[in-house]
Amino acid sequence: MKGIILAGGKGTRLYPMTKAVSKQLLPIYDKPLIYYPLSVLMLAGIREILVISTPQDIGSYETLLGDGDNLGLAFSYKIQERPRGLADAFILGKEFIGGDDVCLILGDNLFYGYSFTGTLGEVVSKNAGATIFGYPVKDARSYGVVEFDGDMNVLSIEEKPEHPKSKYAVPGLYFYDNNVVGIAEGIEPSSRGEIEITSVNNVYLEAGRLKVQLLGRGLAWLDTGSPDGMLKASEFVEAVQSRQGLYIACIEEIAWRKGFIGADRLASIGEELKMTEYGKYLLTLLED
Repeated sequence: MKGIILAGGKGTRLYPMTKAVSKQLLPIYDKPLIYYPLSVLMLAGIREILVISTPQDIGSYETLLGDGDNLGLAFSYKIQERPRGLADAFILGKEFIGGDDVCLILGDNLFYGYSFTGTLGEVVSKNAGATIFGYPVKDARSYGVVEFDGDMNVLSIEEKPEHPKSKYAVPGLYFYDNNVVGIAEGIEPSSRGEIEITSVNNVYLEAGRLKVQLLGRGLAWLDTGSPDGMLKASEFVEAVQSRQGLYIACIEEIAWRKGFIGADRLASIGEELKMTEYGKYLLTLLED
């Protein structure tokens, strides 16, 4: 399975912070926002990853992430000339995806929870068709909402309904089989001129091949689409890391624990960053 991080858009809800820099390059506490969705793909065992961004920002991502070899990964990059909807990622990534299944994650999603790695592994191993996620929220009217039956078959997806049919919002994390490329290519742009991810999901829904995986108590999904959301996400990460002494979305640690890199590589990265708390943490992992 391959992974795509969609890190495009103008981030207008965060202006003026994002007038000169991509939202996903802004910090969430001690690391760039894009580290958090990247860590999700890595925890799912995905090592070939395509980053999609704007013409003005793509070079910054290449500078930040490189070719991925230092983490045992392989990064590719693709420019999205203008916002054309989430499902445009599959059209832009057609050559990258090839004959593989694919996971799409939005570049501003932050997930954290003890059981999350196991959940991702289960979805990767069992995915047949498409799998979306459902996260319980207090007021679902501000989200896409998924309705499902007892076998986790999706019955409907509604965008910001006035009367939600469930309390489960749909986060920006999607798993698809290889048919998604052809499906996306066949979608007519909406009135907004975008190739909607909901239209892709509805094709799988009509075919009876759309499942939902619930993310329950003990797992956090944080919205970073506003200044207030970014502040709260940063405070959450700081609180967990300070109290537990364990880092969230430390991509070097994940690469080491997943066996993508060895202890020597981790030590080398830690030495390069030893003047920072981040680097000291990496070296502490080896001592422990």
